[in-house]
Amino acid sequence: MNRRVAVIANADTHVGPDLARILARRGHDLVLGDAAEGLAEEICGLGVGVKLVAGTDDIAHPAAMKRLVAAAQTTYGRMDAAYIRTGMIVTGPFLAATQDDLTVLLRENIEAVFQCLQTVLPPMIEQGGGQVLVMTSASGAKPTPQAPLYSATRAAANMLVKNVALDVADKGITVNAAGTNFLDYPGFVAASGAHDPEIRARIEARVPVGRLGRPEEAAHFCAGLLDGQNMFQTGQFFSLSGGWSD
Repeated sequence: MNRRVAVIANADTHVGPDLARILARRGHDLVLGDAAEGLAEEICGLGVGVKLVAGTDDIAHPAAMKRLVAAAQTTYGRMDAAYIRTGMIVTGPFLAATQDDLTVLLRENIEAVFQCLQTVLPPMIEQGGGQVLVMTSASGAKPTPQAPLYSATRAAANMLVKNVALDVADKGITVNAAGTNFLDYPGFVAASGAHDPEIRARIEARVPVGRLGRPEEAAHFCAGLLDGQNMFQTGQFFSLSGGWSD
């Protein structure tokens, strides 16, 4: 039985674990980068293949995505979909930012996208099709106070995705970006202080839907851009932020 094969870079947090579960239920064999504890065993119980690749969390390093793609090709002989989560947050007012801040954000938020797309697209072109979804940030769609460099580099990444999508649109490949804000996962909770009920209430008041999002909600949206059922949507950025961004 030839199943679709999906690579999930960063399967240990954010949307990755839930996305892996959803794609497994939709009949995908998986390559998981740095999977959350117990995730592989859970997915194997769904009757699909799972290949684990550890030590790929530095997705901006050229070797990280190459290892994941090589694992897909060696294990399954193909790669139909790739989910790539990139980025690092640096906050603070613009006049307090340093050259080092900019250098780090350029590497993590733009160069990582560049490296990953250059790695996943050639085998998809040779194969004759595929789907790529790059996770950036909703801050790339709206000016974000106290995070000007972060917002700007995320916006640049979104535009890179849109341009690359047009380059390969006639080759049976879709390339899209999505970005979250106000997602209820450990990284956001720790960074925002949302573990404190009073702070969480203030944060939720900024979200038009009045609450933080759940990772599984974002994962269900992302899965629709990776499961092969929608090959008409490409070159887009989707903000998953409860109505916060335009």
